Amino acid sequence: MHTRIAGALGIGWMLDAFEVQIIGSLIPSIAAEFGLSQTQQVAVFVIWFVGIMLGALLFGYLADRVGRRRLFVATLIMYSIAAVLTALSPNYAIFMVFRFITALGVGGEYSAVCSAISEFLPARNRGRIGAVVMNFWAVGGILAGLVSILFISTLLGESGWRYALLFGALSGVYGLYARRLIPESPRWLAARGRNEEANAAITEITGIEREHAQFAPVELNRSLRANLSELWQKHRGRLLFGMALDFSEAAGYYGLFTFLAVFILVPGVVDVAPSTVPYYFLVANVGALAGGFLVAWLLDRAGRKPTVTFSYLLAAASVIVLAAVATTGSPVATLFAFTGAVFFATCAWVSAYPTFSELFPTHLRATGVGASVAVGRTGAIIGQIVLAELALSFGLWSAFLLLAGFWLIGAAAGLIWWIRGVEARGMSLEALAEA
Repeated sequence: MHTRIAGALGIGWMLDAFEVQIIGSLIPSIAAEFGLSQTQQVAVFVIWFVGIMLGALLFGYLADRVGRRRLFVATLIMYSIAAVLTALSPNYAIFMVFRFITALGVGGEYSAVCSAISEFLPARNRGRIGAVVMNFWAVGGILAGLVSILFISTLLGESGWRYALLFGALSGVYGLYARRLIPESPRWLAARGRNEEANAAITEITGIEREHAQFAPVELNRSLRANLSELWQKHRGRLLFGMALDFSEAAGYYGLFTFLAVFILVPGVVDVAPSTVPYYFLVANVGALAGGFLVAWLLDRAGRKPTVTFSYLLAAASVIVLAAVATTGSPVATLFAFTGAVFFATCAWVSAYPTFSELFPTHLRATGVGASVAVGRTGAIIGQIVLAELALSFGLWSAFLLLAGFWLIGAAAGLIWWIRGVEARGMSLEALAEA
């Protein structure tokens, strides 16, 4: 049952990643059709992060209010419909509207998936399996690269971006099927006072008949403001830790991909054809897959604290290496350096989500994750705008140094948590909530 739940959540996460990463491979073709400037291309990424920020906060609260499973399925279906409408957009303005709606759905997935992972998995391997589920993101990136290569580089040329985006409609079909694979979180049911359903879910997951326990529910039907207020008053350190990690990885990770597509793989820097760009994303995501599996192995062996801290430090160092290589103008060397940077970037963010999502109490978990992701997406927005401005005004090196600085924020947060925070390895969620 645990394998089935993890696989279902992972595939949903993979489809999220497809939607996020496909745009990096397609942006040169979209820009060519709509006649977009570099600023308008960056705006495509910015509107995406605004949508994820709002979706994570809103749907994170709703996941605490109406349940993990409902939100998981609803947001999958929502963004699959919006993805189809994005592919059919006749102009840039309509494209941006539907891209924003797609992002709202993906933002909801962040909260629902991360909460469900923490609440279903046993303490002894919660970090490992959580990281493996997160690593489906790299699989989605590989899928995005293959679809881009199929429709743009092989079959249809620059007009193929519409067909590549239509692939996102598969998530809607999967959403209907996933509802049958994932039970509702028994911890969430217990927190809502639905004891019979919670006990039935525990029996379904474990396969063991057991005496029906009674659970004391928390206060029901609370507002988003009340949830956020409790997080800030009683769990401020954990909330700030999650926000810092997510701000750092969002600014660093998305900045890395956007920067490559818009400012590096262009004439005068690393001169490659638009049809070649998807290959860079494909190869880099193979590196990402390896990084995610490394972190999955480390989280339950070395622990959360050293894994998170050193992953963010190495991500910062890898960006400096990429800067030195990209300025040579070599396409092959840039591909290797970019893959290395994505490897360590994935180590960082894959270590972050299982680490901070398990720290919040059950009745606030999805709201806490949503708030962390919302603040993180502000990092992505700021990163996109400031990186672009630095690159245009002061050159590539200044932007690369800022990109490394974004990763160092997460390293600093990890170091502070290492000194003052709790090591969650092997602890139950209930023990963590009280630690």
